[in-house]
Amino acid sequence: MSKPMEKQDVTKSSAKSAVRHVTVGEDDAGTRLDRFLTRQYTALPRTRLYRLVRKGEVRVNGKRASIDTRLASGDDVRLPPVQLEVATEPATARVPRVPASLLQTVTSAIIYEDERLLVINKPAGLAVHGGSGLSFGVIEALRAARPEESDSLELVHRLDRDTSGVLLVARKSSVLRMLHAGLRDGEGFEKRYLVLVRGSWQLGKKRIDAPLRTDLRVGGERTVKVMAGGKAATSDFRPVQAFGRIASLLEVSILTGRTHQIRVHAAYAGHPVAGDPKYGDAEFNEQMRGFGLERMFLHASSLSFTWPDRGTEFSVNAPLPSELARVIDQLAHAKKPPPLRPSRWKSRER
Repeated sequence: MSKPMEKQDVTKSSAKSAVRHVTVGEDDAGTRLDRFLTRQYTALPRTRLYRLVRKGEVRVNGKRASIDTRLASGDDVRLPPVQLEVATEPATARVPRVPASLLQTVTSAIIYEDERLLVINKPAGLAVHGGSGLSFGVIEALRAARPEESDSLELVHRLDRDTSGVLLVARKSSVLRMLHAGLRDGEGFEKRYLVLVRGSWQLGKKRIDAPLRTDLRVGGERTVKVMAGGKAATSDFRPVQAFGRIASLLEVSILTGRTHQIRVHAAYAGHPVAGDPKYGDAEFNEQMRGFGLERMFLHASSLSFTWPDRGTEFSVNAPLPSELARVIDQLAHAKKPPPLRPSRWKSRER
């Protein structure tokens, strides 16, 4: 693996490291900034790295950057001086270990792998990466389980914490760059979801093309809204099964990948997602609890694309989780809606 080239512009003091400017090499192209920083500051906790980025002390090509910025070959990354701490214990003792239960959950969720990709059938309630108060997610668990690949494993895309289903992980930087190019172009990728929504869907096959503002904060939490001037967002809804006036099962294909896109578009159409604590309907959520729904009913059921360099199609499917399949079975055999129960919904945003 080629090493980044670096130069120092401040002499190193006895208390702090020096400012460094690191040129991103070809092998690190496509890597998230936070992942790149963990390799540069091996002894610093993740929370401190995030703070350096938020304060603007880390710069990419002379500009502020976000923690999820994807680096390109040739980018200049400014690494600020940090207070050096002399360790009196082995480095491995200072690094939190991924719990064995999480390692087991993630490794057992692998449904496909080859020399290029790992495919995870991500369980609901599990974040794809650490941050926002979480120490570990899918990607940290995978890297811990496969230390020989820890420097090359990268998320190709994301899923909300409470969404289950297909999640792609690249095993090589070159694969990550190739797939990201396809995702940016919006060509050749097809992502399908199964979602249960409130009421009887009477819109048939419906394309919702409504821009989304994804940078809003309400009470400190990210909130996405349909707003003019937002980012372009397009979702195709298709009815699959109706359950009277109670609910409808839909298949959704997304042409863009905005945060909370399906949830916000479904609510915008007047049919919020069952079990959605942020954009959903509280009374409907309680009604669905009577049918055994204990989570948000949103599942990434399939993903397919054509490999740009091979011209061959890749397709993978993740079956509906048993807890959601049971809800469908209960709805299909229901004679009347069950009584409402006291609320126990809790928001678990990523």
